Amino acid sequence: MKKLSKLLLAVTFVLSITSSAFAVVVASWGGAYTESQKLGYGDPTSKKLGVPIEWVDYSGGLSEIKAQKEAGAIVWDIMDVFAMDTITGCDEGIFVEFDFDKDFPAAPDGTPASKDFFTSMPSKCAVGNILYSWNYAYNSDNVKGTPKTIKDFFNTKKFPGKRAIYKSALTNLEMALAADGIKPRKGGAKIYEALNTEKGVQRAMDKIKKLCTDPKGGCVFWSAGAQPPELLMSGEVVMATGWNGRFFNATVGEGAPIVQVWDGQGLDYEYFALVKGGPNEADAKKALAMMTNTEMLAGSAKYIAYAPWRKSSIEIMKKGEPWYKDGKTNMVPHMPTAPANTKNYFLVDPIFWADNGTELGEKWEAMKAGL
Repeated sequence: MKKLSKLLLAVTFVLSITSSAFAVVVASWGGAYTESQKLGYGDPTSKKLGVPIEWVDYSGGLSEIKAQKEAGAIVWDIMDVFAMDTITGCDEGIFVEFDFDKDFPAAPDGTPASKDFFTSMPSKCAVGNILYSWNYAYNSDNVKGTPKTIKDFFNTKKFPGKRAIYKSALTNLEMALAADGIKPRKGGAKIYEALNTEKGVQRAMDKIKKLCTDPKGGCVFWSAGAQPPELLMSGEVVMATGWNGRFFNATVGEGAPIVQVWDGQGLDYEYFALVKGGPNEADAKKALAMMTNTEMLAGSAKYIAYAPWRKSSIEIMKKGEPWYKDGKTNMVPHMPTAPANTKNYFLVDPIFWADNGTELGEKWEAMKAGL
């Protein structure tokens, strides 16, 4: 029965790629994000290399690629993955290891790729794709004054009203400590030093608890990315944490009076990994190198408010403003990595959350239950 299941799985995989035998297949997350990848650098790369590039949706994790490998029918060449998946996939031999300065082109001014990346990679099998922000925003029609700092998010005396925050501990604890006096500056190392102690965790929890139980404040917990802008526009909350791309879509796409605050933001990331033994590994490697060069990564920001991993891409965008697809919106101010937005930020630490997420999650839920 097990052999039969493997055979059927292999046949399914083979049939699924009959029409794409010569295409480089990239597995990503779908929606507006994949659309920005396809239009921003996928199609231009395909045209330049003369190699078809097809995009398929998947739900994350490594289970599907492991099933393909076990069945002896790998059909994906490149995957868009989280940091921990690049580490696991590298350790298990699923992904190809890179020599960053040999496998990826330098910046236009000659800066080696490894020096042009916004930050270091979590593994030798990862190459950065985009960075997005966990920040906060407010509805300017419903707030008197101008919130400017992460401390203002917690300042219910100056800015009374409910806040919307993410349902889980991730980034809430970091933001709480940033508001409580531990300045992230450029990276947030001191924040994670504090969170590695019982005292630091309790300090963060207490900050959140105080906000949620404050008669002038209160908390609404969100789980879906569309909720923060909706809660702001409905007036249910006066401020909300969320993902910068969602806030951008609300303001530029829908004309909502939502203002983002970048102080104390958490930068999170997505990576590409090259599947070892993929059906078109050689072409895929060339395509990946081109898709992640300075010009190509900048192209994705024409379609979505996520920042290219290459620092040099920002200069390309500056010279080409207005950069957004509507032909009238300057995109650099909306980039999480723009110099004006990175004076005080933390890099979400995937290793920390992998090691401590379960324990902190339990403490977080206990805190919420007591509100």
